[in-house]
Amino acid sequence: MDGVRLYTRSAGEGLPVVLLHAFPMSSTMWLAQREGLAATCKVITPDLRGFGGSPLGDDEPSVDVMADDVVRLLDEEGIDRAVVGGQSMGGYVTMALCRRHPDRLLGAVLADTKATADSEAARAGRERIAAAVLERGTSVLVDEVLPGLVGSTTRQRRAMVFGRVRGLVQSAPPAAVAWAQRAMAARPDSFGTLRGLKVPALVIVGEEDGLSPLSDAEAMAEAVPDGRLTVIEKAGHLSAVEQPEAFNRAVEAFLRDRIL
Repeated sequence: MDGVRLYTRSAGEGLPVVLLHAFPMSSTMWLAQREGLAATCKVITPDLRGFGGSPLGDDEPSVDVMADDVVRLLDEEGIDRAVVGGQSMGGYVTMALCRRHPDRLLGAVLADTKATADSEAARAGRERIAAAVLERGTSVLVDEVLPGLVGSTTRQRRAMVFGRVRGLVQSAPPAAVAWAQRAMAARPDSFGTLRGLKVPALVIVGEEDGLSPLSDAEAMAEAVPDGRLTVIEKAGHLSAVEQPEAFNRAVEAFLRDRIL
């Protein structure tokens, strides 16, 4: 496979667990997971193309391209199989990897994401934001994207967390934002992939997630032959950032009960 080389960070030893970040974040969002899960597994947190330290490249926008990037990273690290998980956009990439490279998986974690394809209205909205960001910069995202990324509890009670998310959103490279929006708009429905999954899967959702609500998470967990659902209380779309301890406990329990 040709493509860009992803910049990645890792912590811990043992079972490899790859965590793929949400849109329009970077691997920095996984700081609490790199610290909190390092005693249980080797946590690998790449920057998807265009974000963090990774180059964007010149491929057409596609979650399949991002999934192939992750598999190339596994090859570079000498890892045959891993638990792969992602939040939001990272979940879309994880499902693409499940579809394209099922033999590389030990398990999957799908957090605050959905298996349905975008509606026509959603695709149009993504294209509108992509064009606006390229024209006016990522300040567009503060009004268009930031409000939906965290739950009401975080907005009302966790000013530092909300400020951190705002900073990550504002620092996203415009070209990467537009590319990723178009990649997500083009993604297919993944319920067939989930129904054919041969490895265990953990579905996580914040109880205050308005972008990928509980009903979506329930449908995904029911589709997977060996699926588990965990609801994170007082968290929205970025449950790993808003309630990292609860998120880490859910992942640790999944690894212990289903993988290790």
